[in-house]
Amino acid sequence: MNYTVVFFTHSGAIKFEKKMIKMNISCLLQPVPRKLSSSCGICARIMYEGNIKDLIEAEIESIYKDISKNQYEMTYDSHGA
Repeated sequence: MNYTVVFFTHSGAIKFEKKMIKMNISCLLQPVPRKLSSSCGICARIMYEGNIKDLIEAEIESIYKDISKNQYEMTYDSHGA
């Protein structure tokens, strides 16, 4: 499953990327898609088959499941947690 992870800060995104590398999870940092908003403008695209809630950290603003090109479904929102 592909997910887009949006962060509050750039440093949070970089920490998350390092964690994903250690866990052998495919991760690519990139600008946040226009359809999604972010405080810092950077997101991580990951491929993950486990329970996405296991990856949640304080620096994560929201997580979206990638449905198709430019279509997302919110799976986690820190404001509603």
